[in-house]
Formats: sequence, C-alpha cells, structure tokens
Amino acid sequence: MGLDNVAVQWPAEGRFYDPVAPAEFVDFAVLADEPQTAAPTAALAGHIARTGTVRATAYTEVVDLLLGLGGVLYATEAAAEDEDPVIDPDGCAWIAGGLEKFVIGHEPIGDVVTFESVAEVMRSALTDARLADQQLRWLEQRLDALRDDSGGAPQWSFPLSEFAVLARFYRRCADRGFAVYAES
Repeated sequence: MGLDNVAVQWPAEGRFYDPVAPAEFVDFAVLADEPQTAAPTAALAGHIARTGTVRATAYTEVVDLLLGLGGVLYATEAAAEDEDPVIDPDGCAWIAGGLEKFVIGHEPIGDVVTFESVAEVMRSALTDARLADQQLRWLEQRLDALRDDSGGAPQWSFPLSEFAVLARFYRRCADRGFAVYAES
C-alpha cells in the first residue's frame, strides 16, 4: 500500500471527486517513450500518461523537505481539518513551483538527486535569504531528523528528470484547474 496522488476535477460534484481523464496527460507518454529518458523517469511519465496519477510514496520525504512542511503530498493539513485529503489547484501550483525551483537549482550539481545534493541545493538557496542563519539552522535540524539512529542519511537516488516530471504533473493540474486527491 502506498500513496497515490490522483488528478481530480475541482471542485467536487456532490460527495465525490471525479478523476481526470488520463487523456489530459497523454503527452507524458512522449517523454516515457524517448530512448534517452532514464528508466525511473520513463516509468513515472508512462504511469501518469496512462492513469493521471502519481505514485507519490517515494517522493514524500524529499518534497516535505524541499517545501518545508510535513505531509504535503498526503494533503494532511486538509485531512486534519476533517476535510478530504485534497490539494487544490493553488496548492498544486505551489508544489509545482517549489519543484521547478529545485530542478533549476540542482542542474549545476548533476543529474542524480541524493540526500547530499538536496542539502547542497537548499543550503545554497538559503545562504542569500533574509534571516539566512535562522533558516540554515532550521534546515540542519530537518536534515538531522531524516537521519537514522546511527547518523546515516536516507539513501535517495533519483534522476533529476523524475522531479521535472513530478513538477510538470502538478503544474498541469494547476494550469487546468484540477485538484489532486491523496489516496492511501
């Protein structure tokens, strides 16, 4: 069992959200079929093209770290308020924007996203920020919290292109007025 982020029509009609037709994401199949596309990226793009869904479990810790909140892809803020676990179109735009900035910031580092590379991108982004010292302390606390009891870092290894596809999914939802239902 894992977390799926399912593109749905916004707002809900009645009690349920209607899934978006996969045809809205059919162009993702082009990326999946390109021979130079990394296998994990092709699998993600192909799944989105067929289903209009992201299997989000693998990305939750990274996205939470990048966006500075917990449970972003689970839509836990909405769930805590006894609402449906849905990311509205504005939330999708916020997620997409954060992921897009991360992809751009990571490009000079390389094509593989690891715990160390995420930390490097975030430190670089925060160094010039207002209240940089405070934000860098917050980042180090978040990074430490992700380490295991022996101080080992999470073993993240993603192609950067996978995060570009993830950003594109949320951007598509935002641009077309779709929401994302967090189904676990």
